[in-house]
Amino acid sequence: MRIYLDNNATTPLHPAVLEAVETSLRDVFGNASSIHKEGQTARRGIEDARESVAKLIAAEARDVIFTSGGTESNNAAIFGATGSDVRQHIVTTAIEHPSVLEPIAELERRGHAVTIVPPSRSGVVDADAVIAALRPETRLVSMMLANNETGVIQPVADVARVCRERSIHMHCDAVQGAGKIDVDVNALGVDTLALSAHKLHAPKGIGALYVRRGLALSRHILGGAQERRRRAGTENVPLAVAFGVAAEIARERPDVGKLRDALERGLGSFDVVINGADVPRIPNTSSVTFRGADAEGIVIGLDLAGVAASTGAACSSGRVEPSHVLLAMGLTPDEARSTIRFSLSRFTTIGDIEQTVALLRDIVPRCIRVSSA
Repeated sequence: MRIYLDNNATTPLHPAVLEAVETSLRDVFGNASSIHKEGQTARRGIEDARESVAKLIAAEARDVIFTSGGTESNNAAIFGATGSDVRQHIVTTAIEHPSVLEPIAELERRGHAVTIVPPSRSGVVDADAVIAALRPETRLVSMMLANNETGVIQPVADVARVCRERSIHMHCDAVQGAGKIDVDVNALGVDTLALSAHKLHAPKGIGALYVRRGLALSRHILGGAQERRRRAGTENVPLAVAFGVAAEIARERPDVGKLRDALERGLGSFDVVINGADVPRIPNTSSVTFRGADAEGIVIGLDLAGVAASTGAACSSGRVEPSHVLLAMGLTPDEARSTIRFSLSRFTTIGDIEQTVALLRDIVPRCIRVSSA
């Protein structure tokens, strides 16, 4: 039986979610925009799911739009907030996911001004630094809730408060935070917020975007009147239903943090640095720098022994460059290449943790780089 510790990349399906998908695929085939019984059955499935997802972030159901995932949600918010041809100023952080950084880079290529705020060595982006970067022409601030590589929680509400006072659109990528910590869009004060179902034991291909009531947001997909005319296209009923079930399950969170802490205690005999250990993190994530070791070699060794972990974001897999997040935090390229992310889930057990630590005792010494000095 393999041990899966790469849940920030994606999660295995929860049995209840799988059952919901199978039932919906088999029995609920109508188009949710049709007025006949089959269509209305599909519509009920969509709206029940919307209500469940909204509850996960303390929002109203009518303010939640279903999308194809976190990337689309982030793109929709970023391009939707900057739909004008007028050149504007955008502020973001150096530790954002590529689905935020790449759209903003595209806007910069189109002539918009962009300011990227770096984090501290602990991985926290200082709220005052973001606020200091604001200008009279700033149109958008995009700041993640929790980093996907380190798990470090960011001061979104502090920045959003000032953005609201200055009528600046505040977007939050909450893909890694939702379901792991309490998320309340009203307490955060954001205008838009992105979610993704496959981080919550639901299938890939479905996400959501919260849009504050009354907010003007340019549409990114044109066509029919679905999703209150914000996102055209026939609704994906089975995946929306799956997201709804997963969101309901996620509201009852197990104490994964005690397992993460057990993992980090078990690594106490190694020469390691736990990135972000001194600041608030989501409870399932541990970013560990094994000093002098080759992280890729450790990950391969673990994989061969039956354990899945990662060297960073799944969206950057295959690249030889070290993590942009870790470099922004001040790690050297060698330190970044010595860093592994362990991300746990509700299915992780203490036995999984103990076995992983035992395997690392054998694998890590074999992956220490030989000095050329």
